[in-house]
Amino acid sequence: MQALLALVRAEIKLHFSNRRAVLLSIVAPILIAAFFGSLFGSGNKVSGIAIGVVDQDGSALSRRVVAALQAEASLKITVTDEADALAQVRAGKLRAVAILPKGLGEQSGSAMFGGPKPEIVLHYDPSQASVLAVVRGLLAQTLMQDVSRATFSPAGLGEMQKQVRATAGMPEGQRADLERMFSAIDAVQKREPAASAPQAAGLSMPYTTREVEAVQSVANAAPVAYNSYAHAFAGMGVQFILMSGIDLAVGLLLMRRLGLWKRLRAAPLSRAQLLGSRIVASTVISLLVFAVIYAVAIAAFGVRVLGSPLGFALVLFCFALLTASFGLLVAALGRTPEATRGLAILATLLMVMLGGAWVPAFIFPEWLQTASLAVPTRWAVDALDAMTWRGQGLSEALLPSAVMLGFSAAFAGIAVWRFRWEE
Repeated sequence: MQALLALVRAEIKLHFSNRRAVLLSIVAPILIAAFFGSLFGSGNKVSGIAIGVVDQDGSALSRRVVAALQAEASLKITVTDEADALAQVRAGKLRAVAILPKGLGEQSGSAMFGGPKPEIVLHYDPSQASVLAVVRGLLAQTLMQDVSRATFSPAGLGEMQKQVRATAGMPEGQRADLERMFSAIDAVQKREPAASAPQAAGLSMPYTTREVEAVQSVANAAPVAYNSYAHAFAGMGVQFILMSGIDLAVGLLLMRRLGLWKRLRAAPLSRAQLLGSRIVASTVISLLVFAVIYAVAIAAFGVRVLGSPLGFALVLFCFALLTASFGLLVAALGRTPEATRGLAILATLLMVMLGGAWVPAFIFPEWLQTASLAVPTRWAVDALDAMTWRGQGLSEALLPSAVMLGFSAAFAGIAVWRFRWEE
């Protein structure tokens, strides 16, 4: 028993002697738990939802609806034309767009009493279908308030009575009931002018909605349905390719410990050539692994490159190069393989979380969505989404690729400068 206790004490003492590893084992779960708790906590209110509005009616009612939506703190409204709005939804810049049709102001009052109903079309990003409930609710609230206020005002009641009398084919009994109701409401309002507009029972919504997924078509064929595996493979591919950069870093540190780098330096090769060869080899390996991952995604899970194939290949190459440079940077800044692995894993997890690989970046708070643009993984995940299920062109791959190349150059430059050839 004493021997067993002695071994246990020795293991515990050895574990806590590595203070950096112990600190990371505590800090990492705290950071990850705090991150997800802040995203999904009950106190986290939805705000800044990017919604487009197309006002094809131009009536006083439609203008009031747009103004009311713009006043909502939970929305960030963009008023634009239909073509631009749909392009922004497909590119992921807007989550949905509501198209207010012609005749909305003219037809909505009589529509509450069974007349023809104008149709509001909602185009939405299929990866963010939960936004529809918010948009539908706000539209219903805004329109019902405005239509009820306009309909049950004295002028509105008079106009409705005229429409009822002029409507051909309406049963006489229904016509008489509606006229009596309008007269009764008018009498109540004259006695109590300060009273709010009545909420008459049995009234229907003054409009209908039609919801359309804003997805791309292939060669002008039928639209392709959204495939959630596309984002999943982008996120997990980025995570595990980045993890391979840690293996590169640890391998370099082990080579240094064994004295292999010191021997290689005896050859007529420069520092840049020796380290550059590791970057090129790691880039090729990462690119091959990424290609196999997406080959499986395409063959087994129906993922499609609906955007530019050249842009897709460019994004894969730039991220593979970024991974290689990141691994070299970790090796340059690390001291020992054991300490470096824990630190590199923490850095990788933070980049993956902030990059939207685990959960889409659109559910982040608005400030975090902006801050995450300083993380290269965010550009990689967004660009892969754009080239696959969003169906964007080559232009949407150029800026993310340039950003990743910039990070790669910075990482490689620091690594070559700071790399120590001996422990």
